Amino acid sequence: MAKIEAAQQRLYGGVFICKTCGSKIKADPKKVADGKAKCRKCKGSALRTKKKKTGKA
Repeated sequence: MAKIEAAQQRLYGGVFICKTCGSKIKADPKKVADGKAKCRKCKGSALRTKKKKTGKA
């Protein structure tokens, strides 16, 4: 099955997960790299990108 680029961008583009509490945040990747984006829940700045699902079980 072909991956639709627009759908992939909506699901994974600019979506980050807080390393402390695990909440999901949509933010500009440049702000995350600069350390300016913070978690709304715990106010931490340690964020990681959302992992893409491979489709294999």
